[in-house]
Amino acid sequence: MNRRTAIRRLATFFLTTASLAHAQTAVKVHRIGFLALGSASGSSSSLETFRKGLGALGYVEGRNLTIEYKWAEGRQDQLPGLAAELVRAKVDVILTSGMSAVLAAKNATNTIPIIFAGAADPIAWGLVASLARPGGNVTGLSELPGRELEGKRLEVLRDAVPRISRVAVILDSTGRVDPSPLHLAARALGLTLIVSDETATPDEFRSAFGALRRERAHAVYAPQTPINVRHQNLIVELAVKYRLPSMYGSSEFVEAGGLLSYGASFTDLFRHAAVYVDKILKGTKPADLPVEQPMKFEFVVNLKTAKQIGVTIEPNVLVRADKVIR
Repeated sequence: MNRRTAIRRLATFFLTTASLAHAQTAVKVHRIGFLALGSASGSSSSLETFRKGLGALGYVEGRNLTIEYKWAEGRQDQLPGLAAELVRAKVDVILTSGMSAVLAAKNATNTIPIIFAGAADPIAWGLVASLARPGGNVTGLSELPGRELEGKRLEVLRDAVPRISRVAVILDSTGRVDPSPLHLAARALGLTLIVSDETATPDEFRSAFGALRRERAHAVYAPQTPINVRHQNLIVELAVKYRLPSMYGSSEFVEAGGLLSYGASFTDLFRHAAVYVDKILKGTKPADLPVEQPMKFEFVVNLKTAKQIGVTIEPNVLVRADKVIR
């Protein structure tokens, strides 16, 4: 064997050995799709908690994990197309935030696992067969433990501003919130409800608030529906314009200028969502992962808004707040 042939064979040997070693030590990169109705700015803290949760479990973006973010920017009609993009990208699991997002993902695929971080009544909406045994490819963390939470929000609103007796409820035209439990809770609290259920466009919201003022509403409650979420800033603006104390189902409304919110802690939901994603990536089927109900709730107060609309929050209620915006 001449010297040139020996060198060539030796080089081939080292290249082959290096390739095999690289193949053996290559890190598997997991791909997560994230789908939400809102915008990146509105979910930054929750997503940071989610990433930290994944990091504690050994997943780091840019090393063994990539996350493809899809934001509808408040446009519900964009969700189906964004969900389809994640399916075409063949992500390993889809994490969704909000009912409209999880419904879009469910309609887009029945094979890719879907985890929801916040979805009201997952059984009623056909997302899962039961909380204990979801079946199918969808599971996650429920936003509401039951309709009693709607009544709790009315109670907190009344306790914070005791002078109110007539509360307007903005139930948008999707009909996704059953008003009967609200009426029952209102009667128990000595409140009269004024229900507006024909709102879908900005002009309809403006018209509805004008009508509510004429009907002498003392306060307003906007449940967490897809259309209400889409028009979050407008609802907050109108409540302030008409100087109506307001209650919402998400702290995002209060951060946008709303007065009060009471609901499941989305930060806590996203922390637990990281555990669900980890189990899915390790081979557990969504059908075998029970839906969890929220364990932590947040009461948020915006004192800047209280001052703006001329309302004083009862001191015994204010001390119960988990977060106060001053």
